[in-house]
Amino acid sequence: MQNEEFAGASKVNTSFLSPLERRLAPIVLPKIPNWLETYHLTMLTLVWSLLIVLFSFMAAKDLRWLWAVSGMIALQWATDHYDGKIGKYRNTGLVRWGYYMDHLLDYVFLCSILIGYSFILPESSRFQLLLMLALFAAYDFSTFLAFAAMDKLQISYLKFGPTEFRLALIVINGLLVSFGTRHMIGALKWVNAGAAVGLCVLVYTTQKKIWRLDMGGRESQTVVTVSPRLEKPYVAAKECTY
Repeated sequence: MQNEEFAGASKVNTSFLSPLERRLAPIVLPKIPNWLETYHLTMLTLVWSLLIVLFSFMAAKDLRWLWAVSGMIALQWATDHYDGKIGKYRNTGLVRWGYYMDHLLDYVFLCSILIGYSFILPESSRFQLLLMLALFAAYDFSTFLAFAAMDKLQISYLKFGPTEFRLALIVINGLLVSFGTRHMIGALKWVNAGAAVGLCVLVYTTQKKIWRLDMGGRESQTVVTVSPRLEKPYVAAKECTY
């Protein structure tokens, strides 16, 4: 099977910022140095994730280190957003490898963010952070199951995608630097509640689409009934009366 036939190489992104990202791609891609390959950009997520944990640990004593965390989030967006695009632009290949490693490292990135917040927030917020990790992991799990069922990789929901998620993290960090962590615990509960509702909506709409695919396939199958044809018409034998 050729790389072009792999459905995971194409993502469906209908988020708010996706049109802007598509307009930027033709400008940015030719300017990426030739020595910087698609797999370099993918693996850089490990570097950014480790630095996020380090800077978050330092932010436990001085919240201004969260600006450095936000810088790592921005860098992770850049490398994660353009790793697959530069591979297609240069026809590097590694389509399946990129699909696997890119999504695996996205989970590592998410874990680094939540580990970082665990250094900053009080211990009473640990349950909410674990719940958030479980909810966000469920979004990924649903995405991959839907991809296996429908051969379509949808990475945005309700106009909210990976870029908007990172932008929200940067805004949250700015609020933490400005106002402290006092209101963060209460906010986490609302975020988790919203994420849980969104997950239920996602699961419901996704299973409806898969249901329609299955039932549409059944309805498209035509059942042909073949009646036996006799060369001569059947004539009943006369009843014997003697």
